[in-house]
Amino acid sequence: MNCWYGCSIQDGKKLFDKFDLIPNWKTDTNNHGPFSTDNIGMNYDYPEGSYERRKEIIKEHETYQKGLMYFMATDPRIPANLQKELNTWGLAKDEFTDNGNWPHQLYIREARRMISDYVMTENEILSRKAVPEPIGMGSYTLDSHNAQRYIKSNGYVQNEGDIGVHAPKPYGISYRAIVPKEAECKNLFVPVCLSSSHIAFGSIRMEPVFMILGESAATAASIAIDEQINVQQVSYEKLKQQLLSQQQRLTFNDK
Repeated sequence: MNCWYGCSIQDGKKLFDKFDLIPNWKTDTNNHGPFSTDNIGMNYDYPEGSYERRKEIIKEHETYQKGLMYFMATDPRIPANLQKELNTWGLAKDEFTDNGNWPHQLYIREARRMISDYVMTENEILSRKAVPEPIGMGSYTLDSHNAQRYIKSNGYVQNEGDIGVHAPKPYGISYRAIVPKEAECKNLFVPVCLSSSHIAFGSIRMEPVFMILGESAATAASIAIDEQINVQQVSYEKLKQQLLSQQQRLTFNDK
């Protein structure tokens, strides 16, 4: 592969290592390797952008990904064996038929997050720090794709931000991380864009965890409504007992 920032053919082959087969001869395809389907650095404006600006960003990502695939499939600079393999794939003909077989939505993993009285960090994910008032658990790897690409002083391109650190065991997620500071809002739960560092969110952001936190938030909301109190005033002991009765797992049993 003719990489202008010094990667090898083996690096180019990584693009083909993340076609996970799913039913009906389709794949769950993901970014893989130093130069792949991630449009690195082109998403910064999205969280605060207008609807018009967001449409521009979505179109830019579509153009980048389609352009990359076209380049890989047709350009003579691509090694023949890699090009032959790529040309065995195509868009799913029975999906998104009203949009040229291309998905309507951009995958937004992370944008704005709340800052509350408690912020989940890598210390909780790596079990270096006890989690107060846990209402559910996560277990996924601390995972982040590259956040930026820049030119180093020697003229080479550097990717920055890609990590993958295994969580040693399931960890708790604090109730205080899903409720705002009381001075800011008294009747809101945030089980998705919760109070978390970027690195910790790389593990928390899994769909099963959001479902767990959603159930716990709904349970706490029911208590707050019944008792006519602010969400910050919900008794954790009462919430804990209710969650346990619903078979929610709050702590990890090492045994």
